[in-house]
Amino acid sequence: MFERLGTFNYRHRRLILALTGLFVVAAIAWGTGVFGSLANGGFEAPGTEAARAVRTVEQNIGRSGTDVVVLYRSPTQTVSDRTFRSAVEQDLAALPKEDVIGTTTFWTTKSPAFVSKDQHSTYAVLTLAGSDPDQRLDTFRKIADQVRQAPAGIDVLVGGEDGINDEINTQTEHDIVHAETISLPIVLVLLVIVFGGLVAASLPLFVGGLAILGAFVVLRALTTFTDVSVFSINIVTMIGLGLAIDYALFIVTRFREQLALGNDVETALTITMGTAGRTVAFSGITVGVAISSLVLFPVMFLRSMAYGGAAAVLVAMVAALTALPALLAVLGDRVNKLTVPWLSKRGGPGATEHGPWYRLAHSVMRRPVRYVVVLVPLLLALGIPFLQVQLGGVDHRALPAGADSRTVTETLQNDFAGAGGSDVLVAVRFATPPANAQQILAPYLQQLGQVRDVQDVRLTGYKNGVASVEIHTHYTSQELPARDVVKSVRAVQPPAGTTVEAGGDTAALMDLLHVLRERVPWMAGFIMLVTFLLLFVAFGSFVLPAKALLMNVLSLSASFGAMVFIFQDGHLSGLLGFTPSGFLEATNPVLLFAVLFGLSMDYEVFLLSRIREEYDRTGDNTRSVALGLQRTGGIITSAALLLIIVVGAFATSGIVFVKMIGVGLAIAILIDATVVRALLVPATMRLLGRANWWAPGPFARWWKKHGFRETGPDQGWSLSSSQDEELVRR
Repeated sequence: MFERLGTFNYRHRRLILALTGLFVVAAIAWGTGVFGSLANGGFEAPGTEAARAVRTVEQNIGRSGTDVVVLYRSPTQTVSDRTFRSAVEQDLAALPKEDVIGTTTFWTTKSPAFVSKDQHSTYAVLTLAGSDPDQRLDTFRKIADQVRQAPAGIDVLVGGEDGINDEINTQTEHDIVHAETISLPIVLVLLVIVFGGLVAASLPLFVGGLAILGAFVVLRALTTFTDVSVFSINIVTMIGLGLAIDYALFIVTRFREQLALGNDVETALTITMGTAGRTVAFSGITVGVAISSLVLFPVMFLRSMAYGGAAAVLVAMVAALTALPALLAVLGDRVNKLTVPWLSKRGGPGATEHGPWYRLAHSVMRRPVRYVVVLVPLLLALGIPFLQVQLGGVDHRALPAGADSRTVTETLQNDFAGAGGSDVLVAVRFATPPANAQQILAPYLQQLGQVRDVQDVRLTGYKNGVASVEIHTHYTSQELPARDVVKSVRAVQPPAGTTVEAGGDTAALMDLLHVLRERVPWMAGFIMLVTFLLLFVAFGSFVLPAKALLMNVLSLSASFGAMVFIFQDGHLSGLLGFTPSGFLEATNPVLLFAVLFGLSMDYEVFLLSRIREEYDRTGDNTRSVALGLQRTGGIITSAALLLIIVVGAFATSGIVFVKMIGVGLAIAILIDATVVRALLVPATMRLLGRANWWAPGPFARWWKKHGFRETGPDQGWSLSSSQDEELVRR
């Protein structure tokens, strides 16, 4: 199958490249428009009690949200000064009424919560027009410049939900450009070092560009009928560029090997597609399946990451199996042009048949028990911090210190008594709307007021048989005691003939955590089952897939422990430039699990493919492992290093949870490509021996008849089986 694809690519190379060119033009013209079609936020779970409470109040009573918070401060005047009041009220009155549908200030409420402790600051809460968050953010952007214009003698800072979202979006766009500016030059230099020449080094970037542009096209198409988060662009850039480089590295390296053996271009390309091409296809499917499992969550952020990640993987795989081989067919031996003399003599990764990776494999296989006994407990120990993980939501601390909207929130929390807490919104729906709703609700409101840590309870509206109740607590929405308040509020017996729903930021976070806990086992089971089946089809073994899943759990454990150590506990916060919040953003471990599981299988498939190829040729397990690692160790290490550079560049992001994704991926890839693939895999395969290739009889017979195998020719390796065994005994 893949050999035929190689032949097809060779014979129709110019047509394929012409179609690729048309695709690039269309993707640039239309696909890049995705940036204006993406949605904001998306960290809430729809359909939960918290979401229903907000919807019930908004549909029946109307919105009164704190979309924008405008902080006013005068170094000389106090809030009680007439000139201060006049300047603020005139500034607010000038805002367009069709955009700002509600304004709340100290002078409209007389609430002391609107006045700072030193009396020199106050704030206004603006409710904006718009039926959904994206429309309200568009409204904010229309009036943002006007809102930020400060009256004479008064300083103005703008925050609130829309202020935070706007700054996060701006920071995200900046971070993507910044990350690519950092990573691409380094990646190009490393590719030149790996390949020893400029022509070969440029090919992975060619595939990376196709992957990113193609994913943009897919995402823009998806935005026509569903919401897609703006953060999907981050994963498209990371995964699209990273995996495209991996896949191109595998294929170009194998193609150059075949040319070096004296094959003509068509034969070299056919063999390359039958070996490395097959591996890329299985890797792409495996990684795509792992990332696409995120669609099992009804959370827009996670579903968008599934869309972006799966699209990037799919396009990278297709480009590596079509456009890249066609370009190699055109280049032929010229793929080795523009070489750097002192680098080209190295011959590329894996070119030496019995080099350092071969010797490392034998060294490990001489003492397999020692490696397993030391490394497995070590990886488990690195994961211990994850047992103490605390999960939270996205708040102002996701932004870098000094950002306007973050400063506004911190100022309210620190300088305004009573303004720094959080609210629980309770929607009370009467089965039969009464005339004396306030009187009926009085005992219920009194019970709510007696809940521990509740500071204030107010009936804020009643219409269409629905009452809205606002409960204030001095805890911020992310603090654990605030969750106890929500639990207690939900436990209060509602009035007879009513149904009650409790919402607010803390309630929304609690409901999100509940949804994640429900869906994670299904996601993990789906990934493991499909991965097991794919690896069986690829290698004809039940043991290797089971071992691969165990290896993944070990590397994931270590990387998750590192995430808690760094981002929850705050170690390295100064070096990485973030403010520790005492928790991990709740969706990040789920996202990292899916992405890391897929990336780990990427290297597993590539390594085992070469080992299986050798095993089919020689039937010798020890020799197959050593030669397989020698042929892939350098390539896997090079690919891992390049991928670490690409994803690690996002560790410079100003958005903390994006920074966390970059750091988490870099740590996991480092552990997986070194400790797991180079040490644990050879050790465990030596211990298992021929059992590595075991499958139950009916399955083994099926695989011999229908399984996919690499079909590379005899490479002429020189050591005999007895010589390999002698090396192991030494």
